[in-house]
Amino acid sequence: MDVIPFQNTLPYERQYEDIYISTCPFCDSEQVLTNMKARDYKQAKDGVKTHLIMPCCHSKITILEADEDYFWADEKLRK
Repeated sequence: MDVIPFQNTLPYERQYEDIYISTCPFCDSEQVLTNMKARDYKQAKDGVKTHLIMPCCHSKITILEADEDYFWADEKLRK
């Protein structure tokens, strides 16, 4: 797999089974509680392509992989 640029990352926080995005990269909403299921999170951590629909604006992020701090996506998410 090619190296994913840091511009394609989205920081997240996990509290128990909930995944929070501090700021939506599309509509700039803050402290967004995602509807990501535990199985989807596990797949992303395993490097399986996973889709995340942002509940604030219904924009779609394709997550290529995840680590403990960031989702790594196939598009630029940082300005």
